Amino acid sequence: MFPTIQSWKRGELAPQEYHTFRDGLWHPVEARESTIPAAGATAPRSLQFAVLSWNIDFMRPEDDARMASALKHLRGLVAGKPVPSVIMLNEMTKSDLNLIKQAAWVREGYNITDANTDHWESASYGTCMLLPRTLPLTTISRLHYPNTSMARDGLFADVALPGGRALRLCTTHLESLRVDPPRRPAQLAAAALHLRQAHAGILGGDLNAIQEFDEGLPGECGLRDAYLEGGGREGDEEGMTWGYQSGSGQRERYGLGRLDKILFCGGALKLLAFERFGMGVLVEDEGAASRLVYGDLEKAWVTDHLGVRAEFRVEVPEEKEGAAEVQDGETPIVEETPAQVKTREEGSETKAEKSPDTQEPAPSTSS
Repeated sequence: MFPTIQSWKRGELAPQEYHTFRDGLWHPVEARESTIPAAGATAPRSLQFAVLSWNIDFMRPEDDARMASALKHLRGLVAGKPVPSVIMLNEMTKSDLNLIKQAAWVREGYNITDANTDHWESASYGTCMLLPRTLPLTTISRLHYPNTSMARDGLFADVALPGGRALRLCTTHLESLRVDPPRRPAQLAAAALHLRQAHAGILGGDLNAIQEFDEGLPGECGLRDAYLEGGGREGDEEGMTWGYQSGSGQRERYGLGRLDKILFCGGALKLLAFERFGMGVLVEDEGAASRLVYGDLEKAWVTDHLGVRAEFRVEVPEEKEGAAEVQDGETPIVEETPAQVKTREEGSETKAEKSPDTQEPAPSTSS
């Protein structure tokens, strides 16, 4: 059995199962403290792969029709590609998970972290990853943030590398809105600390970067920003991921924002490419599409966010003769940066309750 909302401890990694499809059913697989790769998978010394992250707005109506079109678009982005693609999803609902489980291309090529909502704190939405079957998974875990009023967490998946090392993947949806003191610094610092304990780490998700301090958070947490590392510039329209597909009123009030990011750490990782996706993807069901276009929403977009995609290569050097292997959970822990210590301590000590005097709106209450 795995921890559920009744047994996990806030601020500690809680192991959970992942799910694989065989014999017509989705089956739970215990990955905790296991070095057994997924079926047919081996630990590669050099691995090239892609990471896609997308927030599918849970608040817009016609959820099933929107998710069906989003899944079709994702299939077109990963099918037939020469490298495996990890898919990180934010604001998933129970019905979204059902559609994911029904998709033939997911059943054939992917394991999924969540087949139900058992490990989510929120009853409304949560995070999920689709992990290629070719990747040897060793651990799946979830970190429920200590300082959150929106049930936010970080979902981790470890991929086995030679010598007992791991590539650690994380998807997260950081706190929305503006509060004083802010919650996002402590949340990202907590996720980054776990990433930096692995041989290489990658984080993707809706980071709700809506304030000036958000721009510096990745660097303060020891993480590199794939968009910037790939030559992008902060503030350029080409990097924005929110606002293009929101209602015109929100777009005029808040402008465009680079809310969604892919961050990484570890000298073994090499960034090969970065791009956005999802621009102009519309609901294909005509009835649902007609019902979606109301108020100031000009088109039946599947979500208000664009997705982000990065391609990486991770390499593990040959072991020197007589060198001891690094076992799971024994990778050297990188010291926290001063900013991480500060944000962690602030996050654990403050309740950061909302008040009318400190609360300001963000582009979306769910963004």
